[in-house]
Amino acid sequence: MQFGIFTVGDVTVDPTTGREPTEHERIKAMVAIALKAEEVGLDVFATGEHHNPPFVPSSPTTMLGYIAARTERLLLSTATTLITTNDPVKIAEDYAMLQHLSDGRVDLMMGRGNTGPVYPWFGKDIRAGIPLAIENYDLLHRLWREDVVDWKGKYRTPLQSFTSTPRPLDGVPPFVWHGSIRSPEIAEQAAYYGDGFFANHIFWPKEHTQRMIALYRQRYAHYGHGSADQAIVGLGGQVFMRRNSQDAVREFRPYFDNAPVYGHGPSLEEFTRETPLTVGSPQQVIDRTLGFREYVGDYQRQLFLMDHAGLPLKTVLEQLDLLGEEVVPVLRKEFAALRPAHVPAAPTHASLVAVAGGAKDSTVHAVDDVTGKAPEGATR
Repeated sequence: MQFGIFTVGDVTVDPTTGREPTEHERIKAMVAIALKAEEVGLDVFATGEHHNPPFVPSSPTTMLGYIAARTERLLLSTATTLITTNDPVKIAEDYAMLQHLSDGRVDLMMGRGNTGPVYPWFGKDIRAGIPLAIENYDLLHRLWREDVVDWKGKYRTPLQSFTSTPRPLDGVPPFVWHGSIRSPEIAEQAAYYGDGFFANHIFWPKEHTQRMIALYRQRYAHYGHGSADQAIVGLGGQVFMRRNSQDAVREFRPYFDNAPVYGHGPSLEEFTRETPLTVGSPQQVIDRTLGFREYVGDYQRQLFLMDHAGLPLKTVLEQLDLLGEEVVPVLRKEFAALRPAHVPAAPTHASLVAVAGGAKDSTVHAVDDVTGKAPEGATR
């Protein structure tokens, strides 16, 4: 099972000091958090994608490429790659390039985001959000698996004899998760392709997450990818810890009360009771997280949100120390002991290459732009 953190990259005033970090400071803080994640033994760092204030991660591949150069083991991912408003061709090329630069330490999560105005900014219609997600991913899936693509759809110009470069590392595309908070169509899409399904698992009661994942598992089995309990599931989560639970509640309360997403709404106590948000001691986080398995089954990835709502970098790094030293080692041991042998581990580049029968030369030689054929004598 993989454990890690994800960030939405918000630039938020610290309500205890009144200070707002600059965009530069926030970007640098996100890098420091990723490096700390590897230091404390976490598996994954994922960044969101936003194109509007108060968020800064508008170019995930730029950030992840920089982090890749400064880490050795950390798996680099996205908390959302906007499949609706990004060009699938550019996604195919950008993430294949990142895959090569990171030696395969990359996967990504497709999503529609939560900012309506982003659609017209990129020339799209929000009313076509679901159809865009379906059509664009169909094209992306083909671009990574077919050397020469002829394609025609509704929402972008056609492609004729097109080859996306570079080709995926070792002939194996990055693993894809489909992330959703509320859309059963996205669970269906993930199941259809045999990809992973990631439930945000932050804002909604556990019953909602349970229904979404049950649908995904049922449809995964329906499409013949394996049994329902072999489907690849990831969960989000949100925690704030201190060794003494009362200290955690007292310290986190002003950040919760003023958070841009859920502040000025339900109380901290109501929110922790009705959603998976956990504010307390490391043991409380362990107990709550182990409880997720009771209603979603065995799953493969757990990511925590820890750096939002204006929390200072020093506090976030302290949280990561607690997560890496006291929480994740226990969770690894307990989840591993509970997992049946037939339930797969979280996908990695190495495991995907093994399933594909070994690495293949991914180089594609030049093709004639009229016939779509390689020159005589060129190998494919």
